[in-house]
Amino acid sequence: MRASQTQTRTTVIDGLIAGKLYGVPIQKTGANGKPYVLAKVRAAAGDGESLFVNVIAFDGDTQTALLALEDGDSVSLSGVLTPKVWTDKNGDTRPALDMVAHVVLTAYHVKRKRQAVQGDGGDKRDDGKQAAHANGKGCGVFDRPDDILS
Repeated sequence: MRASQTQTRTTVIDGLIAGKLYGVPIQKTGANGKPYVLAKVRAAAGDGESLFVNVIAFDGDTQTALLALEDGDSVSLSGVLTPKVWTDKNGDTRPALDMVAHVVLTAYHVKRKRQAVQGDGGDKRDDGKQAAHANGKGCGVFDRPDDILS
């Protein structure tokens, strides 16, 4: 690389975050006509402070799961994380993360998994297996939008 050229490097990390939804997720449409969902999650940082995670979801199942949640709901998300820094109104810099979410996990999923592991018939629609896309890969979310509300 020549001295006149600059290289921009963005650090990306596959990660899992857990926290509470901050506000309600919003569905938008991109310039290409495809929908996506934006959400914000407040996660606890190790120093007792909060860390905001700006979430975007392109996968249809992930979008559906996020849109079923409300402000303050607990949620865990898996996806690609990019570290960021923002400046608050006092001029202090704060850490933040951007995430492209691939999988959503809520308290409902934990309940469903426990029932499957314990052999509790609970929900006859679910045999404890992960939902699958047409290509056979698991997507980690539910088969029906109303599943999250049960």
